[in-house]
Amino acid sequence: MIGRLTGTLVAKNPPQITLDVGGVGYELDVPMSTFYSLPATGQKLQLVTHYVVREDAHLLFGFATEEERAAFRQLIKVTGIGPKVGLAVLSGLTVAELNQAVVMQDVKRLTRVPGIGNKTAERLLLELRGKVVAAGVSGAANSAGGVNASSPANDVVNALLALGYSDKEAATACRDLAPDLPINDAIRAALKVLSKK
Repeated sequence: MIGRLTGTLVAKNPPQITLDVGGVGYELDVPMSTFYSLPATGQKLQLVTHYVVREDAHLLFGFATEEERAAFRQLIKVTGIGPKVGLAVLSGLTVAELNQAVVMQDVKRLTRVPGIGNKTAERLLLELRGKVVAAGVSGAANSAGGVNASSPANDVVNALLALGYSDKEAATACRDLAPDLPINDAIRAALKVLSKK
């Protein structure tokens, strides 16, 4: 199994790159989140990888972070989701945004990814429920300002889940919370919303 590669980046043709490692050129498919963070060709690069052996092909996927790879591995375990769809999801959403979508059971966010329809989004959310969080995904936000997995809204959702509320109830209670609200006030406000139902 190939778990990590360090070498010189010699070609970038999205979504594929070529990495020269000791004179051997490895072709890897990478999500756009990784692609945008690549150095210029000719520069040193280290990627964590996922290797897929199929009857008709050997495929190598590269990721800038362990979190991306962990999320990819969770995605391709979902029934009917292959590596291409996994890459598409990680190209359209940061790991933190994916994590948030799963916690909030947000079908709309997933259907914004090209190639993901309602049924696929619903299957992903159902099968990933609790798993992306359990995978230890930290979900560092990208430079374009992605949602951080440790954002206040996520903390409120986790607190409500710990109190026994369902994912749907927690998501509903957090929908209209001000993003700059201190965590204690946000939890109180969410509990007020739930007490009115």
